[in-house]
Amino acid sequence: MRLAAIVCLLVSAVVSLASAAPLGPLDYTMHRMGSGSGPTLLVVGGIQGDEPGGFTAASLLTTRYRFTKGNVWVAPNLSFPSIVLSTRGFHGDMNRKFAFLSPDDPDYKTIMSIKDAILAPEVGLVLNLHDGSGFYRPTAINSMLNPARWGQSVIIDQEELDNCPAHNHLSNLGGLARHVAAQVNSRLLNALHVYHVKNTETRLGDREMEKTLTYFAITHGKPAFGVEASKDLPPAQRTYYHLLALEAFMRHMGIEFSRDFDITPLDVERVINENLSLALYDNRIFLDLENIRSQLNYFPLKKDADMPFAASSPLVTVLGAGEEYTVYHGNKVLTRLRPEYFEYDHTLQAVPMRIDGQAHVVGIGQMVGVRESFQVDPVPGMRVNVIGYSSPSSAKESEDGVLLKKADIQSRFSVDEQGAVYRVEFYKGSKFAGMVLVNFRGRPAAPPVICTARVLSSPTSAGR
Repeated sequence: MRLAAIVCLLVSAVVSLASAAPLGPLDYTMHRMGSGSGPTLLVVGGIQGDEPGGFTAASLLTTRYRFTKGNVWVAPNLSFPSIVLSTRGFHGDMNRKFAFLSPDDPDYKTIMSIKDAILAPEVGLVLNLHDGSGFYRPTAINSMLNPARWGQSVIIDQEELDNCPAHNHLSNLGGLARHVAAQVNSRLLNALHVYHVKNTETRLGDREMEKTLTYFAITHGKPAFGVEASKDLPPAQRTYYHLLALEAFMRHMGIEFSRDFDITPLDVERVINENLSLALYDNRIFLDLENIRSQLNYFPLKKDADMPFAASSPLVTVLGAGEEYTVYHGNKVLTRLRPEYFEYDHTLQAVPMRIDGQAHVVGIGQMVGVRESFQVDPVPGMRVNVIGYSSPSSAKESEDGVLLKKADIQSRFSVDEQGAVYRVEFYKGSKFAGMVLVNFRGRPAAPPVICTARVLSSPTSAGR
């Protein structure tokens, strides 16, 4: 899709849904997690869209961590349009809009909303995650290692916070930043990656830093830090360092947590890309996004209607209209859906199937693991279409009652690049009734979609 077309879609998505009750495809999300009692940390990712290490680390807090003491609030996708475009700021740099902002600015509602979160009495500390250029060093070494660089640093606006009596154990900004840097430095992958503390001394006249999120927090009595990973590192390594810093801050605050992966570069890269899934139309359709093909054709979408969807990551969204819809994970395009439009029938809730010889009742919108074979048993009034299978009998309209193995289905019609996942679609007359995925890798069904639901408005329904 050309850049101009993407920009047009972004403008449409933001403008048309700015005042709607459901979240639009590019609205930021706030995830409040924890025990309810104890300290509260606010983490912001994606304030600048070309910094995937930061917003990916923030998103992993929402999907792979569990908080047993204290609370963590996470806005992992604050400038979602900028993330999708992989640009610093779609409507200008959002991290320069915290001193003064016209109500006419397209980011005004987002800025006011995140300001409210910062000022919430529960919030005791604020972190803004970034990826910065080069490698910060207190003294100049070369063009990539010098005081003008930002990468691999913990940012403070001043050494001490004078106006936060409620959180005085966190008011020594410099001391806490040095503690966190030391914790990260105990897990370096390379000596070049060493963390330092960078003090911008904002109140001494740094006009640019006066406009930032952290300085807004500081001037309102909230301890706040920027955490920078270097843009000269691979994105997964940036996320690795962000997670180390996040955990150091949480431990210092007394927030207790667990996670379902190890903090190693390989494991971090694994969890960034696994268990990605998307559900459309209240789970009439489920897509496993892991290793998905770059394009799915004749995809059954609802005619002249909004598209409600939910995803397993706050960085997954859907944009598009007409002949193409694009599924994003952060700034990466996962797949494009080339639609065939139908009216929908919502009466079908589950279907009988035989999977490897065993009888099952499979809910619409599920993915089932198959080792050898599957068969869809007849459902009165429903037609079955196994995408990629051609019946040898042209007289048979429905593909139920047929025992199918992987070799019976043309691999070019698979959902995934490996030729293991296939669509089984159900129709009631001319109406689409739902879909089930069969996975010949025998993998259990993908995890349930857990993140905030969104709605992509249809151009034909937006004016109703």
